[in-house]
Amino acid sequence: MGQKDITEKLLEDYNDVFADIINGLIFNGEQRILPESLENTQVHSQYKSEDGKIHELERDVAKYWKDKKVELAICGIENQSIVEKNMPFRIIGYDGASYRSQLLKERKEILPVMTIVLYFGTKHHWYSQKNIKGLMKIPKELEDYINDYEMKIFEIAWLSEAEIDRFHSDFKVVANFFVQKRKNKNYIPDDPTEIRHIDEVLKLLQVMTGDERYLTIFQEKKGVRSMCDVAERLEKMGIEKGLKQGIGEGIKQGIELGKTAGIHAEKVRVYKRLIEKGFSEKEAREIAELPETLVV
Repeated sequence: MGQKDITEKLLEDYNDVFADIINGLIFNGEQRILPESLENTQVHSQYKSEDGKIHELERDVAKYWKDKKVELAICGIENQSIVEKNMPFRIIGYDGASYRSQLLKERKEILPVMTIVLYFGTKHHWYSQKNIKGLMKIPKELEDYINDYEMKIFEIAWLSEAEIDRFHSDFKVVANFFVQKRKNKNYIPDDPTEIRHIDEVLKLLQVMTGDERYLTIFQEKKGVRSMCDVAERLEKMGIEKGLKQGIGEGIKQGIELGKTAGIHAEKVRVYKRLIEKGFSEKEAREIAELPETLVV
């Protein structure tokens, strides 16, 4: 997950992509957050535990949202490619650390903290609990006294076409890819949308799918502008692989034929020596185990 997280951060850290994700998922496509209204904030939060040790939490991506120089909120995005049971506890930890950091700075106004989880899994929905109460056994008598905390999760591979159309950045290409990949595991991307951050998108696809062909395309990305270009490269790689496999199979067959021919040649030599020693042709064939169909 470490490499996946790094790759996802590279793409989402761009303000245009970050704003697009929040606008598309939270504001139903309304352009409430502008890229220029976002500022980076620290993703590391430190705190001292009861044992006196300093501990650190690290978010995936976090931004200040400012409007006309007025800070409105702290927005965070966490990425998951697999279902993690204790994710709600992680989220409350991140949000709590953000609030604590603001308190330590003695801010006059505490900014609201929002964290969303993007789930990129394609095999199944998020099947674990999304709130902390659902992960604990709480005595009935204490139920009313235990505060709940629910994480907000978006299953990218299950977005509808209408929801995908709300995006305007490279995330639209990414979201469409995972939706199509869920419907067809052999899907070859053919989205004509022009990609702005081609490096980060290709790295994302390579890491999240485990398909090394995307890494090859990244290394030779000249001329790649959209997923249609990527599809052409994938098709070319498929043809080349097929040719190599065909040649390889021919070589393999040739080796097998060569081995067979060598065995027959040795049997023929044995057969001839037996004939020279006075054995009949039938006896020589049987002793040398020479096939009757083989002409000597």
